[in-house]
Amino acid sequence: MTVVDVQFRLQGNTIPVDHGYHLSSAVSEVVPSLHGDQEVGLHPIAGQLVGNRLMAITERSFLTIRISSERISEILPLAGKTLSIDKHALTVGVPRTCALAPSDQLYSRLVVIKGFMEPEPFLDAVQRQLEGLEVKANPSLVDQSHIAEANRDKETGSHSPYLRRTIRIRDKEVVGFAVRVEELTPEASICIQQKGIGGRRRFGCGLFVPDRS
Repeated sequence: MTVVDVQFRLQGNTIPVDHGYHLSSAVSEVVPSLHGDQEVGLHPIAGQLVGNRLMAITERSFLTIRISSERISEILPLAGKTLSIDKHALTVGVPRTCALAPSDQLYSRLVVIKGFMEPEPFLDAVQRQLEGLEVKANPSLVDQSHIAEANRDKETGSHSPYLRRTIRIRDKEVVGFAVRVEELTPEASICIQQKGIGGRRRFGCGLFVPDRS
């Protein structure tokens, strides 16, 4: 099975910073087969923070879906549609397919593992999941120096040394951490990007990309 990222350019004004649940719901309305699918991942949309828990859509904003290449045709109906992200409209453009790129260092903005909300037990749980994938690597929790000083409290809502983040799913606030995995072979890097760590992939959690920091 070959897993790829399919990117759709977006047009719109603003969306909530915490948009994972609303994005998943909007995409599932157009492609009902994705509802509840544990294998498909929806990357968080990039944008520019503008205050009031909103971010602006920019030229770097894409709807990016991580999916097996055999299922690409399943998500093509999204092109040309207008999605409602918590009452914010996004128009979806033409897609392009991007192969997963191996990297010796990967990063995930938010990993959530049920039952683990404190740094040390959480990191142990990450290590166990890597072992379950038969991957040898060096995982770590990202500290707040990873983001700009001006945005730290906006991102974390706390003064924890680690980049603890939350995502609201329906009426629940789910807690997780930003995670970096280093010392990867090309094969291990692709494996982690394909499989992810933790749950809630369809809400943008546990998806890894090459770390450019």
